[in-house]
Formats: sequence, structure tokens, C-alpha cells
Amino acid sequence: MRIAVTRVAEKAKDDAALFASFGHEAKIISPLSAELHANIVQQFILAANDRQFDAVFFTSAYPAEVCAPLLSRDIAKTCRITGIGPKTTSVLHRFGIAAETLPSFYSRDYVPHLGDWIDGKAVALPRAAVPNPELIHAIEDAGGIAYEYRLYSLNPTNEVLDIGDCDAVLFTSAYSFRSANIADYGRTLPLAIGDVTACAMREAGVEPAVVGDGSLDGTLSALKNL
Repeated sequence: MRIAVTRVAEKAKDDAALFASFGHEAKIISPLSAELHANIVQQFILAANDRQFDAVFFTSAYPAEVCAPLLSRDIAKTCRITGIGPKTTSVLHRFGIAAETLPSFYSRDYVPHLGDWIDGKAVALPRAAVPNPELIHAIEDAGGIAYEYRLYSLNPTNEVLDIGDCDAVLFTSAYSFRSANIADYGRTLPLAIGDVTACAMREAGVEPAVVGDGSLDGTLSALKNL
């Protein structure tokens, strides 16, 4: 199948090979563009390297790519570093940062993953400037102190996205779905990367043919069973 996938350019570099491994062709469409805020990145790096945090949670691979080269290689001696899913953690490992993996692909599972350990801990969240009050409230409700660093903005491109030559379109987040300017789905199958994205699609009257586990790999695996 030829599958359109909503991605910002910075996150799409490995997509062609991944889709090909499942026998598909990826067509990158970009309803959003990433705008990096260098001053916020600097604030986070200075604070992290100054050992101001007990934990850091990377919620996607992109901020890990940006920050890992700048972090002290021994930061994990005093700070618990966690990456969401194996891809994010592998980025941290590639730059010599010891990190554990959150086995699910949902940030809502981060606090349960840490358990009682989080009580009284300072937790840094270097992430996109997309509101996630549930994550912050969960950290605070468990006794932690959340420090959010909005390293980059995701801005709508407002481009009309042509999917007429595709068999399916895979939405990789609720925000990318809401920002996608698609005039007509025609016979193109809508796919959701996970349940949060699927919920946003259903609210708009679009029923996903496949709902993944929050990862591209999991969604493409689920597509086999369609």
C-alpha cells in the first residue's frame, strides 16, 4: 500500500525504511512544522547539567535528538532518564546517555512506571509546546514537581494535503489530525496511531480503519490484520 503519514520533517527520516519493511510505501505529508526555541533548549540543558532534576522524561525522539548531544554524559548518575518507547531511548543511548525505556507509547503511563519513587522528585519534561495538563497533574498528584520546557512549537502549515494517490492515511497524533487540511478522503483508509488520535478522529466523524498501539511499528503490524 501507499500510505500517507502525517509527520514533521524532523521526525520522518527513518519512515521510508520502516514502511518498506512492512511492504508499504510512505508518503510524508506535513500538516505541522516544527519551530525550535533555542533559548528554551539552553535553559533546559543548563539546568539539567547543573543537576537540578531528579528525573527527565523525553516524550518523543525529536527532543532527545536535540538535547542528548548537549547533556553531560554522566547525568544518569544523579538523574533518572526515561525515553518513551525504544526509538526515543535508542537516540539517548546513541549519544552516550544512560536511559530506561517506558515500554508503552503513552505519556500517561510515565507516573505509574515510576511508582512511589516520584514522590518529592523534580521531574523535567523537555517536549513540544502542545498542552498536556494530564501529565503534569499526574506528576503533581503523585508528589512530584514538574518542570516543563516547551522546546519547540508545532505550527499548522495550512497546506492542502493531497492523498488522492494513497491507499491509506496514517495520523500520528490528535493534533496532526485536527490540523490536517484534507478536502476529500475518497476511498483512502484513515488510520490512527493510537487511541488518543482515534478519539479525536471519531469526534470529527472519521472512523479509523485501524488503531495502533501508539507507535508506527504497532500500527503497521495492526494493518496486517485488516
